[in-house]
Amino acid sequence: MIERADQLILNYVSKAADAAHGVLRQDQRLDFVKRLRARIELERHGLESAKDVAKVLARFGDPVALVEREANRLREPAQKEEAPRVRDLPPEDSTRVLPPGVAQGMREAQQRLTRQPGRGMPFAGLRSAAMASANPMSTGGRDAATIVKEHPRDVAALAILVAAGLLVPFNLPAIAIFRIPVIVWALGALLVMVGDSWPLRERIIGVGAPIFGYVIGGILVGGLRVGDRPGLAPFFEEFWNVSGIMFMIGAALGVVWLAYRLLDVS
Repeated sequence: MIERADQLILNYVSKAADAAHGVLRQDQRLDFVKRLRARIELERHGLESAKDVAKVLARFGDPVALVEREANRLREPAQKEEAPRVRDLPPEDSTRVLPPGVAQGMREAQQRLTRQPGRGMPFAGLRSAAMASANPMSTGGRDAATIVKEHPRDVAALAILVAAGLLVPFNLPAIAIFRIPVIVWALGALLVMVGDSWPLRERIIGVGAPIFGYVIGGILVGGLRVGDRPGLAPFFEEFWNVSGIMFMIGAALGVVWLAYRLLDVS
């Protein structure tokens, strides 16, 4: 967790440094990045959770916007910006290192976070993070590209679980006594279970959903479809007809659950 938190900060500062390239002089760029990193560490207060650090970074806003404000300040030295004045900061912040323009960016970012449309709605953050063009700061520093970069094995496991569900309609021949979708599911489930991105309970829910759907869903739906036909033969016939579909539904729900928890938006 500590390494992921530090990586979030490094990614944020790197984006600011990249944005400042060609906009600020080399000495200005180094000074800005140095003070920005120091400010982030002060705001971090020793937090080690990646989720908490992402919230800290979200308060700073878009690093590109911070660079633009710094460039505007340097182009207009005679104009005193209201945002970075020390008297505008809380008393405990008066002695801190603060890159000019960052305070305004932090306030604007906080305002966007508090008034962001749809915030608090179920899966609203998941929808935002899924957009490739989404601002990482709008999702606590975690967009789809960041998730793939930070959790390649876990994302691969989710892709394998999706593949397991998609293979069901092809009715591929079994290997020994195991159907191909079940083998693929077992591989994805193994990757999920050996990972550390989810608590054990959430991992069990995610990988168990397809099997639960296959067995329990197949029994319930198959039983309902039998109607008043007597004997076990009609039941097994209906079970085999619907169990594959229930496996696919369970796989989809399990992947959605794991992806939602991986993004950690609620």
